[in-house]
Amino acid sequence: MAEGVMTIAEQRDGEIRKISYELVSEGRRMADSLGQGVTALLLGADIKENASTLGHYGADKVLVADDPRLKTYTTDAYVSVIAELVKANDPAILLLGASVEGKDLAARLSARLETGMAQDCITFSLEDGNLVAIRPIYAGKAYAKVTFSDSTPQIATARPNVLTLNEPDTSRSAEIIDAQFTLDDSILKTKVVDVLRDESGKVDLTEADKIVSGGRGMKGPENYNILEELAEAIGASVGASRSAVDAGWRPHTDQVGQTGKVVSPTLYIACGISGAIQHLAGMSTSKVIVAINKDPDAPIFQRADYGIVEDLFKVVPSLTEEIKKIM
Repeated sequence: MAEGVMTIAEQRDGEIRKISYELVSEGRRMADSLGQGVTALLLGADIKENASTLGHYGADKVLVADDPRLKTYTTDAYVSVIAELVKANDPAILLLGASVEGKDLAARLSARLETGMAQDCITFSLEDGNLVAIRPIYAGKAYAKVTFSDSTPQIATARPNVLTLNEPDTSRSAEIIDAQFTLDDSILKTKVVDVLRDESGKVDLTEADKIVSGGRGMKGPENYNILEELAEAIGASVGASRSAVDAGWRPHTDQVGQTGKVVSPTLYIACGISGAIQHLAGMSTSKVIVAINKDPDAPIFQRADYGIVEDLFKVVPSLTEEIKKIM
């Protein structure tokens, strides 16, 4: 009989990503309600020494699948190993992050395990022991309540930064287990031959707690320095709308929106962004939204918690100066 919660941890270059701890935290709350345990599954190469941190956030057990072929994510290898270990451990609920990797992985796992899956969820609850998920639909204009049939595991991906992160308890430890699995080279249709790394040192937008974004109202790439200064003052990352990216003002890695990155920071400051539905779909779950735009009828103001109707080239430098004084 399926029982317990399993989470799939993400790592990059051996470092466990924040979404992994968010999933374990949520899994702990679910498991406590069910009176069951939490198992985290960690894949990688020479990754075992980092597994204990998952226990600090609520994992009871950490299964470590350690293999050189798992160092970098590839769909074929990860789906094969995870599907085998899920079948062996038979969890009732399986949680993944709604990252690029997690979305790809969850869809394949759902097909491989012949069970249902809810993608890009923002809240979870339990009804009669079954998972219930809420997810945005129609570019964030509505929300769907998703329930599951009797098949297990019930698979869902969670949008980064929307789940409550437990305070790490370093006195709490998890049982670290070397996972037993088979991985046949004949099924590996792809391999990573090179990785182009972002050398900027910036926090990835999907994990950023604060974001300052600029749109067409920035008028050109040379003006983003004022956003960079504000971001540095408050410890934020810099994002951009699709129009700014399409114009070549910012790299695609900075794009926030339906065709870019979906973000949920604590603070999102939109500068010179009108608020097209495609952009709103990528940031509407931010906890606090501040809009700066000289057009009082800009759609962004309908979603903003705080709005400033003024020229951003006047407001942003003044705001940065005042923040620097306070900080």
